[in-house]
Amino acid sequence: MSFELETFLPYRLDRISDAVSRHFQPVYRDQHGMTRPEWKVFAHLGQADRTLTAREIVQRTGLHKTKVSRAVAALESRRWLCRDRDDADRRIEHLALTARGRTEYDKLVGILKAREEEMLERLSADQLQTVAQAMSILEKLTA
Repeated sequence: MSFELETFLPYRLDRISDAVSRHFQPVYRDQHGMTRPEWKVFAHLGQADRTLTAREIVQRTGLHKTKVSRAVAALESRRWLCRDRDDADRRIEHLALTARGRTEYDKLVGILKAREEEMLERLSADQLQTVAQAMSILEKLTA
């Protein structure tokens, strides 16, 4: 049986994911001093319409709980995140962005959206639609 790594779907998707992440990494890493896990936690808290627990962030991001814990600590040390213990279960902490964190999140998202636009404007309308459809199909297959 022949196997071509270069055409193997998981390998291609992984390479694309890494390349796209590297394109955005200078914004959150170099300009804001954040690691990838910190950015993921920060982004999920920023778009949430309520507080999230570390467990919910683990489920949403796929990150290991240790990475989430370290990211939460780093964001808290910058005063971008606050923790509030659950009254019913003291082991649970509700996490949210602080006002300072929200300001930084809004700035960062603005820069990232502009960078995304620069990347996507190289595609035609038909290509954008094709990419969106392919992404939807793959997301459904893996759900």
